[in-house]
Amino acid sequence: MKVKKYHKLVRDSIPEIIESDGKQCVCEVLSSKEYLALLDEKLQEELNEYEESKSLEELADLLEVMYAVVKARGWSVEELEQVRKEKAKQRGGFEKRILLKEVQSKD
Repeated sequence: MKVKKYHKLVRDSIPEIIESDGKQCVCEVLSSKEYLALLDEKLQEELNEYEESKSLEELADLLEVMYAVVKARGWSVEELEQVRKEKAKQRGGFEKRILLKEVQSKD
């Protein structure tokens, strides 16, 4: 029997998908602390995958993990969106494609 080892946070339906393919998997439910740590790792993993592929699918995966982080930290997606809107109102978005190259001061 071939065994492939993982230590990876996966989407909720992955165990069923694996088993429907005639395979067996070993999983565990994480503590809140472990879950948050692995969500942070997953954010980086998904960001790396997006940077490599530049695909909409990977960007959607990144957003899904962000939503999971928001919920795991006790916030709501609505709160996240409100903070995003407030920052955009105060500091703007990124539509103007501005590259800051230097700041000069007399200090």
